[in-house]
Amino acid sequence: MFEHKTTGRLLTVATYIIAIILFFPIFWMVLTSFKTEAIAFAFPPKLVFTPTLDNWRLALSDPFSKHLTNTVIIVGISTIAALVIGLPAAYSFAFYPTKRSDFTLMWMMSTRMLPPVGVIVPLFVIFRDLNLNDRHLGLILLYTAMNLPLVVWMMRSFLLDIPYETLEAARIDGATLLQEMRYIVLPLVRPGLMATALLSVIFAWNEFFFAFNLTASDAAPLSVFLSSFKTSEGLFWAKMSAAGTVAVLPVVIAGWVAQRQLVQGLTMGAVK
Repeated sequence: MFEHKTTGRLLTVATYIIAIILFFPIFWMVLTSFKTEAIAFAFPPKLVFTPTLDNWRLALSDPFSKHLTNTVIIVGISTIAALVIGLPAAYSFAFYPTKRSDFTLMWMMSTRMLPPVGVIVPLFVIFRDLNLNDRHLGLILLYTAMNLPLVVWMMRSFLLDIPYETLEAARIDGATLLQEMRYIVLPLVRPGLMATALLSVIFAWNEFFFAFNLTASDAAPLSVFLSSFKTSEGLFWAKMSAAGTVAVLPVVIAGWVAQRQLVQGLTMGAVK
């Protein structure tokens, strides 16, 4: 009994230590956002200083709001599109597999393993010829294709946890395919759907390489805006920290609000 309590306490302490280590970069970014550029570069770092809101005024200025709007539009539409396209595909792979289903799934996942630098040139040429450079539609299509393998793989694993007899019973009762999806499938995989949607949002929200090379100003997301704080005059740590704090805040809040559904979705099927 004593050994069990000691082990539990050690695991609790270890958990807090890991949490502090993982949270410290975010804490330091927030702290730096209230410093002047001179104090931000001071060594050793200063923990006691007079805070300033100048960096936050710049972070919330018109350029930031424009790039935030671009990010919300691109990420939101691409995530919805990936779910709308990927869910029926995952349903087909889960309940109507063919001889080449495994090969197709592996091929889809292999596209996620391609190094971005290896495909940026043909993508740039395609975007140029289709007049998609620096346009919302271009990144929406790209991010949809980028997240589609993730959606198909994750939703397929969640759908496989649904007893097929449940679907058969609904069909015997006369349910159509749309009714089956709406009243049977979606309610049962809702936690997994939310987890998949949140991961898709995070991947699209954090993407930088393609956005930096395929946009200029009109459709540039927040990730490109943050890179503008590195100029020929130097790196503006304090201003970048303020803008970065505001940039990561929506994703952090979304993850915190949906943490129960996220954990439940990611652990579906873990215990039989």
